[in-house]
Amino acid sequence: MPRDRSYDPRDQSASRGGPDDPLRDALDLVGDRRASRRPSRPSAASGPSAAASGPSAAASGPSAAGAAASAGASAGPGPVLAPGPAAGSRRPARPRPSRRSRRYPAPGPRPRSRPRTRLAGGRRRIRLATVFALALFTAIGVRLVVLQVGQSPGARDLLVAQQRSRLVEIRLPAPRGSIVDRSGAVLARSVESRYVYADPELIEDAPAAAARLSPLLGVAPSRLTRLMARHKLPGGADARFAYLARGVDLAQADSVDALALAGIGTGRDERRQVPGADLAANLIGFTGADRTGLEGLEARYDDVLRGRDGRLVQERGNPGVDDGRLAKEIPSGHHRLTPARPGGTLHLTIDRDLQFQVQGALCPPLAEAGATLGAAVVLEVRTGEVLAQASCPGFNAAEPLRYEPAERADVASGLAAEPGSTHKAFVVAAALQEGVITADTTVPAGETLVRGGTPFTDDHPQPPGTRLTVAQVLAYSSNVGTIAIADRLGPQRIFDYQQRFGLGRATGEGMPGESAGRLLDPRQWSPSASGSVPIGASVDATLLQMAAGYATIANDGTYVAPRLVRATVDADGRTTPAPAPLTRRVLSPEVAAEVRTMLEAVVVLPGATGRRAAVPGYRVAGKTGTLDRLVDGRYTTANAVSFIGLAPAETPRYVVAVSAAVPEGAGGDVAAPLFSAIMGQTLSRYRVPPSAARPPSPGCARKVGCGW
Repeated sequence: MPRDRSYDPRDQSASRGGPDDPLRDALDLVGDRRASRRPSRPSAASGPSAAASGPSAAASGPSAAGAAASAGASAGPGPVLAPGPAAGSRRPARPRPSRRSRRYPAPGPRPRSRPRTRLAGGRRRIRLATVFALALFTAIGVRLVVLQVGQSPGARDLLVAQQRSRLVEIRLPAPRGSIVDRSGAVLARSVESRYVYADPELIEDAPAAAARLSPLLGVAPSRLTRLMARHKLPGGADARFAYLARGVDLAQADSVDALALAGIGTGRDERRQVPGADLAANLIGFTGADRTGLEGLEARYDDVLRGRDGRLVQERGNPGVDDGRLAKEIPSGHHRLTPARPGGTLHLTIDRDLQFQVQGALCPPLAEAGATLGAAVVLEVRTGEVLAQASCPGFNAAEPLRYEPAERADVASGLAAEPGSTHKAFVVAAALQEGVITADTTVPAGETLVRGGTPFTDDHPQPPGTRLTVAQVLAYSSNVGTIAIADRLGPQRIFDYQQRFGLGRATGEGMPGESAGRLLDPRQWSPSASGSVPIGASVDATLLQMAAGYATIANDGTYVAPRLVRATVDADGRTTPAPAPLTRRVLSPEVAAEVRTMLEAVVVLPGATGRRAAVPGYRVAGKTGTLDRLVDGRYTTANAVSFIGLAPAETPRYVVAVSAAVPEGAGGDVAAPLFSAIMGQTLSRYRVPPSAARPPSPGCARKVGCGW
């Protein structure tokens, strides 16, 4: 408004909007409604004061009109005001205006305001802003792509090649799972170590670096130089990573880091540790430099133990100038990590403490006897679980490559040999089951039998014309008596029962390289086979197979396949029990009990071959075995000796089998004492109460009808 114009509330109201201002109309409407609710006041004509003031008001009318006219003239052109009432006339009464009406009186006509430009609606403005932002970001992105990839194929290829040259791929070894015994005690595990690696692109003098690293790593300089040599990967990129050594001790790794050789670094690794050194080493086996199982259970269950390696791909810049170390990772560069998944845990049926006792009871005496090899197996009768399985000589699993393969082999499952006289128990059991003999049957002994031009005699000669009971045939290990019993069975039934007792096929206990042994099909029997097969010749079986066969007799005639593995546990803690063992009925419980009683005679009868197998306080049943050892198809002067037995004989719980190759001696002299020591330790460890009943009297052996 003009500066010389006096303040007028109507002008202020007019400045808030045009004549059609909805805000002003709303305020007026509210004021009118409030005024209509109040009682109206008396008009000027009805009041004496109004009448009294009339003349003065009328008198002042002309002067007021003149002032208004002069004010209007001085203000210049403006709106024409409507004429007021004539002087002295009465004005009609009207409602008292509201506060808002008094504050903002209704304006009169005012000048037309200049029209203002209206902006677009809110939604339209948002759309325009969004489109603008998208266009801006698209332009920026296109520009970045152009700058990053290049404006020509050659520039693009150069940029890609430069990025590839900065990428380094590192394999993250997955922790290998542990092997534990039946109670969770660790038999083999992985412990923290370090690996030493090289970036060939950063090594300036490989021979000099190899010469400094060789004493620390124990690796020939020539080999280190070859590993440090620059080479291409299959995709054409430069190799940026090469292992120089694995399983390095932490102290050695610190020494390598202290050299501060350009292009040489260390990383977290693991190495395999067998806490017991040679404890169950023939079963556990060992791993290679890449932590892959090479022998034993480490190889057989490598897929369970190995886990899945991780992978780290990162982009590295140029190496530091001052420190000479490997190039550091670019913080904003390419980085892709695939975590490693640890391997699972293998739970065995082995009892670590019993395994230790068995190895201690077996190997030192055999070494004193000049044995070239030996083995022992302890089976739980009802479950078929292998509680101990030892081989001699053993080896230190921490340094496996210092030993010959034959020294690392598991003798009990991997070596098949003629079982000798321990096979006679199967012939007797089959004859009893088939009913061709009874416990009271007697057979001739003390004479020589000739089969196919081969003579067969007894190692414990009997007077001519002697007849022995079946129990005595076993007690004195009569070849002639056993052949006489086998003649009643015939080749086919002998072959059938050999298979039922588990011979001729691998037991499937879990060891790799387990031998299936060898059985002679009846159609392939030579004229002398009817004499050799029944007494355990012309047959090959492992000690584990023979132990499982004797466990069948101990288990009331039911065969249970032996097993070494109880369960596996994966990295997530999920347990997978081992499959249920194979079982089958071979003998009736009554026949199995008769055979056990007869086998007690081997340990009890005077002059019997197995008297040194006795365990004080317990009834023991078993059988000795002695045979010329067969090597490369030829019999040698060395003897293959064995003893397989069960205890307590009245209610058997465990079977122990022992075998060895010795320069001289018989099963009763070498293997029987070892059996006694191992069985005694087993019964003591598992707190088996001593036998309450005494074995049958030795005098019963001279009578017919008492089983002995």
